[in-house]
Amino acid sequence: MPLALYALTAGAFGIGVTEFVIMGLLLEVSADLDVTISAAGLLISGYALGVVVGAPILGALTGRWSRKTLLLALMVVFTLGNLACALAPDYWSLMAARVLTAFAHASFFGVGSLVATGLVAPDRKASAIAVMFTGLTVANILGVPFGTWLGQAFGWRSTFLAVTLVGLAAFAVIALLVPRDDASQSQEAEDNSLAVLRRPQVLLGLLTTVLSWIGVFAAFTYIAPILTRITGFSESAVSPVLLVFGAGLIAGNLLGGRLADWRLMPAMLGSLAALSAVLFAMSFAVHDKVAAVIAIGLFGAAAFATVPPLQMWVLEKADGAGQGLASSFNIAAFNLGNAIGAWLGGTVIDKGPGLDAVIWVAGLVPLAALATALFARRLGHPSRVASPACEQAH
Repeated sequence: MPLALYALTAGAFGIGVTEFVIMGLLLEVSADLDVTISAAGLLISGYALGVVVGAPILGALTGRWSRKTLLLALMVVFTLGNLACALAPDYWSLMAARVLTAFAHASFFGVGSLVATGLVAPDRKASAIAVMFTGLTVANILGVPFGTWLGQAFGWRSTFLAVTLVGLAAFAVIALLVPRDDASQSQEAEDNSLAVLRRPQVLLGLLTTVLSWIGVFAAFTYIAPILTRITGFSESAVSPVLLVFGAGLIAGNLLGGRLADWRLMPAMLGSLAALSAVLFAMSFAVHDKVAAVIAIGLFGAAAFATVPPLQMWVLEKADGAGQGLASSFNIAAFNLGNAIGAWLGGTVIDKGPGLDAVIWVAGLVPLAALATALFARRLGHPSRVASPACEQAH
């Protein structure tokens, strides 16, 4: 893999940290800004909303920019947004800064996916996407725990200052390593970009992404109370168990990329089926500590094994004009799934069968994603075949 790809990984790492680290700092933020913990929790929802809204807005405004220029501009937005978070004088200023920072999220991963696939041979495209997304998985394993410790030790603002430095470093390595592309090519490719959203298979791909990650986050959002109240782990044991989940994320992400390069459609269908099967098995495994740890690792692997195939599927169905916009929308679809999944899990707990049922309910949703993907497959390809991976998918 070329060094330029790891520059994208650095940017993905910084974005991953700033998205998730707030979860470990809710108590510190609520105390410092004199708001409730639930109000502090809305900073997570605000970020997710910024990702979903930012994708179409930035897609429309920057579709004619060269991809390298756009990546650098997005890292500037990301860096300034985190600096604004660190300096926010009150809750609403922090919320606004979080939403601003989130605007860079979908476009960075969307355009980054296109750049990544352009850096490698056709039979390595999905693996290239997986390498870029490794930055997101490493952020969960290393960046978020370190950021949480830093914020608890030196104040939550120090964490956002540290992420600001990560943004500066990512800007530098992207500027140095990512090759410059022709802006006129980007303009030609994006002139009719909105038309891509009328393609049935692109829309079905976005729906598949949303449904699959509703299942992931319906279970993952409530994994801590599941481990403590059902499995019987102490609160101090939750973090080490989640390290196993993080290791599964990395393994599944890279495996998903390899399988998608081999055969795209079987990789997508297989990963969705595996995700549902693992969730159903986990609903039984959480009643035993050893089985629960194994199931958590497999859950992480199955969850992120879906990411490269889902992203590659949308890229291939958006072949030609609008690839960048469709790719960014698919990143927004992941985050929309996150938000709906958290709501679904909470509804099952508060108004449904309760905490015991969250995991098996979560396991039902990827089956809907699998059915959607199978339907999309039957429709056939609406545009010319773009790569060997696409040929193998059919």
